[in-house]
Amino acid sequence: MSEQDSQPRKLILRDNEEARAVFGPQSLHIRLLREQMGCQLRDRGNEVTVDGDPEVVARTVQLLEALIALTRKGHVVTERDVVYAMNLEQNGDLPELLSLYSEELAVSFRGKPIRVKTLGQRSYIEAIRKSDIVFGVGPAGTGKTYLAVVLAHLALRRGEVKRIVLTRPAVEAGENLGFLPGDLQEKVDPYLRPLYDALQDVMGAEQMARSLERGLIEVAPLAYMRGRTLEDAFVILDEAQNSTPEQMKMFLTRLGFGSRMVITGDVTQIDLPRGKRSGLREALRILAGVEGIAFIMLEEADVVRHPLVARMVRAYARDEEIGQG
Repeated sequence: MSEQDSQPRKLILRDNEEARAVFGPQSLHIRLLREQMGCQLRDRGNEVTVDGDPEVVARTVQLLEALIALTRKGHVVTERDVVYAMNLEQNGDLPELLSLYSEELAVSFRGKPIRVKTLGQRSYIEAIRKSDIVFGVGPAGTGKTYLAVVLAHLALRRGEVKRIVLTRPAVEAGENLGFLPGDLQEKVDPYLRPLYDALQDVMGAEQMARSLERGLIEVAPLAYMRGRTLEDAFVILDEAQNSTPEQMKMFLTRLGFGSRMVITGDVTQIDLPRGKRSGLREALRILAGVEGIAFIMLEEADVVRHPLVARMVRAYARDEEIGQG
């Protein structure tokens, strides 16, 4: 190792405003890099100095340069971005970071750009665009349902489909459904609320209400799909792990001409009664290799909520492995 190799590296940003955007509030991003990368980072004004093992310093500088490039592209760097950038760097995929943020899928009702945030999400989006049936399987927080709703909204707006159909099993209801107040729609609405929330974020409450009234959007329990053929529709089955094999087969065979289906679920969160098989698990086994069906397995690294969520998912997975051991 030469003396030059062991010298600290200094990065100078354009101004203090750019430095605050890259370094994070109260230098949060610098602290994250320091803890995870195992090197010394000192920020002052619009400068940051990186010191330590030469290899680690070089990797950390590359991370900082990627975050600077994101900022200069107009992206507001968040804690989640920093954590995911470190994951990419560890896997040798850091050059992919900029390309992830280059495409804007849509704009939310509040004017916020909607973009894919992980490589897994990008594969998921590409699969939905290319395949008639897509299974998106992965843990909570990976954006499975939200991104599917975004693409459904875009397809409807562009005239690629004539309506959106959103459905999910209401397994939690069971025999207690009859004891809930209101008519049948009011009884099942609580189980469909996550779908309404995703729609409202993309469309806004007023447009969503108008689309529901006009029949452009239908939100219904899975049982309502029986006996129908869904043509020219973008159909999303959410929480598919809670469907039975019979329900899953019934749902998949509703596919009509001009339609697309997205099935989302998490095989680690099955709420079916003991002894009942999951339709999602069965479908993954039976339909593997069937032409025209895409299977996207999202992972812990695709969790886009608070970094603590990913750590909790990992802890529960470890505990489950120990319990099965």
